[in-house]
Amino acid sequence: MATLSTPLPLRALTLRQLQFFSVLVEEGQFGRAAKRLAITQPALSNAIKQMEKLLGAELLTRTTHRLELTPVGAEVLVRTDFLVHSFAVALRDIEGTVQRGRAFVRIGVIPSASARVAAAASEFLKTGEREVELAWRDAPSTALLAELRSGQLDMAVAAITEPPGGLTCIDLLRDPLVLVVRRDHALAAAGGATWEAIGRERLVLFESGSMPALGNPARAQFAQGTEPWRVSYSETLYALVRSGQALGLMPRLYTAPLRDPELAVVPLLEPRIERRVVLAYLPGPMRNMVAQELIAFLRERLPQAGQATARRMANGTRTKRQG
Repeated sequence: MATLSTPLPLRALTLRQLQFFSVLVEEGQFGRAAKRLAITQPALSNAIKQMEKLLGAELLTRTTHRLELTPVGAEVLVRTDFLVHSFAVALRDIEGTVQRGRAFVRIGVIPSASARVAAAASEFLKTGEREVELAWRDAPSTALLAELRSGQLDMAVAAITEPPGGLTCIDLLRDPLVLVVRRDHALAAAGGATWEAIGRERLVLFESGSMPALGNPARAQFAQGTEPWRVSYSETLYALVRSGQALGLMPRLYTAPLRDPELAVVPLLEPRIERRVVLAYLPGPMRNMVAQELIAFLRERLPQAGQATARRMANGTRTKRQG
């Protein structure tokens, strides 16, 4: 018997129809999608038409060369992808738990925080009583948060400048911007720098992630006219700084593993600009108990690790100033 909150036609929707819809949008063409699903093209077309009939709305507009989502279709796709991904992971959970006695947890992490998160996760595995299989995904924060919303991840450690909608976020640490300079640069000897001290020197920074949102307002405030170079990888940024062509601007977390006798990390002050590093997950019941336990463990351990790193960097700065 249908409940008041679920109209009867919607209860006739099947997971198979949702899977068909998800794959069709991903492939963008009935022929490719049907081949991937190992069904005929008419069967796929009929399944989508039946889904639209049950929903009472058109999901796709069909042209000769491509398919486009309608506004309703775009909204349905978000929820469809979540259900399809959650089902696939649930099957893997069942396989791991029943056949191998292992729980399965998927973690997303920004590269700059990967060392810290991996160390904490290793500690969790050693202290836990149950067998756990972790799946790791490293990507920019925007990609991780999107995959979290779609059900592909159980949790993500990401950097944000504004609260992301639809997710629960636990603040782990604040990650300030720093300068990376040559050791013979005047700012390295000073042990700290202001935005005004940068003057008209060229900066090099990451082209994606949180850097545009963090760095651009400060550059505009202090009228730094030279357009910065934008790169994708820290190796390129360090190379440009090492050659004396630019000053590197990046979050402090990225510099933690830097051991280069030619380069120095300089705190950037006045104003101090920082990004929030958070542990994010979907609100509501978790997929399994181990994911809940790992979130609780990380929210306790990671801020402690961040405080220890900040103390070490502060002590290092004081030593340079005294020397």
